Amino acid sequence: MQDILFDFISTYISLTEDEKNALLSLDLFRSVPKGTILLKEGQKSQESYFVLKGCIRIYYIIDGEEKTTAFYTEMDALTPPCVIHNAPSEYFISCIEDSILTVSNLEMEAEINSKFPKFELMCRMLSEELLAKQQIDFDAFKTSSPEQRYLNVLQNRPDLIQRVPQHQLASFLGIKPQSLSRLRARIVDKKS
Repeated sequence: MQDILFDFISTYISLTEDEKNALLSLDLFRSVPKGTILLKEGQKSQESYFVLKGCIRIYYIIDGEEKTTAFYTEMDALTPPCVIHNAPSEYFISCIEDSILTVSNLEMEAEINSKFPKFELMCRMLSEELLAKQQIDFDAFKTSSPEQRYLNVLQNRPDLIQRVPQHQLASFLGIKPQSLSRLRARIVDKKS
């Protein structure tokens, strides 16, 4: 797993052996079984996640119903807002597959950034990319129909179709599972 992490980092910065060893000394890697809740609504946390293998999701519980807002898969990073604001989380984070994550906290990140300032540069670049991606995704969601959202998932994240339970995918698209079934049937009919 460390090679996967180092390959990812190398797309942003080059690492010396000392820098690799410093990262490895932080004991970042965690194997997390499917179904594990990493963060609960109302809980405080200092942990940030990077998905090396697997899939995690963010969801809210509103009037007893789960509302999925995001999926994070390989090479996705997630720092919950509650970490930055030192406040209780407004949502849940759970593993929907057996996952291998790197788990860090602000203290670890500050330590590594002070020893190796180029990590701070990499984190800034990642943050900028993530912010831009989230804005694009938010705009696309707000301006599209459920069918367009589904077609967007098919085009940009087709792996989710097989990896994610259908009721969670429907929630992510902003529709009921029955509507997802009808939508899929319509799309198949159009192709025929």
